[in-house]
Amino acid sequence: MTITRVRHLNTASIQGISVLGQHLVCHVLLLETSDSGLVLVDTGLGRKDYLGMSERLGWQFNRVYARPAIDPSLAAVEQIRALGLDPRDVRHIVQTHLDLDHVGGLADFPDALVHVHATELDAAHRRDGFRARHRYRPTLLFEHNPKWRTYTHGGDSWMGFDAVRGVAGLGDDILMVPLFGHTHGHCGIAVDTGDGWLLDAGDAYFDAREVKLPVRKCGPGPGLFQLMVTTERAKRRHNQDRLRALHAEHPEVEMFCGHNPFEYLDLVHKAGDTPRGISTTRRWRAENRDVGSGRTAALQGRR
Repeated sequence: MTITRVRHLNTASIQGISVLGQHLVCHVLLLETSDSGLVLVDTGLGRKDYLGMSERLGWQFNRVYARPAIDPSLAAVEQIRALGLDPRDVRHIVQTHLDLDHVGGLADFPDALVHVHATELDAAHRRDGFRARHRYRPTLLFEHNPKWRTYTHGGDSWMGFDAVRGVAGLGDDILMVPLFGHTHGHCGIAVDTGDGWLLDAGDAYFDAREVKLPVRKCGPGPGLFQLMVTTERAKRRHNQDRLRALHAEHPEVEMFCGHNPFEYLDLVHKAGDTPRGISTTRRWRAENRDVGSGRTAALQGRR
């Protein structure tokens, strides 16, 4: 399999949480391949979510902390159609984890094989505790009987990370990298684009300054949210340390997380695509885009 094109989609504008003056996004990868159809890394919010946000994702998500803008055109299935592609060609979906804001679009691709770490799927079935009951929504995950493909512990090494597994049916071009902490089975997804590696770190961090600048910092909004939703704080901190080391030792790896708006803007710009669901004119301090995306050239700016 060869990845012929990488597209960066934003499936939601999270108006309730901002970093350096810009709303969070729900960053999804769409991979066009030579012989495996289309591949999604996460789905973000789906078409049905925008038709019944509170019913599917909960009133707290809709009205209290996330408050996503209602824009059905942001659903991955709609963006795929707008690109002139056929949603039925989505054969594989690789999930970083199964939080509600990462899986709402699963039902839009009922024939796709859904890849996820076994520990994460088990946690979603059990729903033990307050956090799990709110983050894992059975309607989103199981009502349409998705085709699950799970991965257990063990595997190879990649860039200093252990227990890394190739995704079945996709060769060694897409790897599942355990980054437990945010959830029990949370993983990063590494993608060999042919021109270098991308690492979708999921929700291992929210503010790029946590992992990309020498002085670790996180904005108050994302910081509070992480504190509220993290399952295992020590593991999350440990894996952030490993991501910091990866960025320092392998700056050629293009690392990004699932919600940082500045990383999304940078990657869309590099791909020559048009950003969706984000304000490119919203006013912020001039250096915020550089610092917000973790560019080391901006170290003299705001930290």
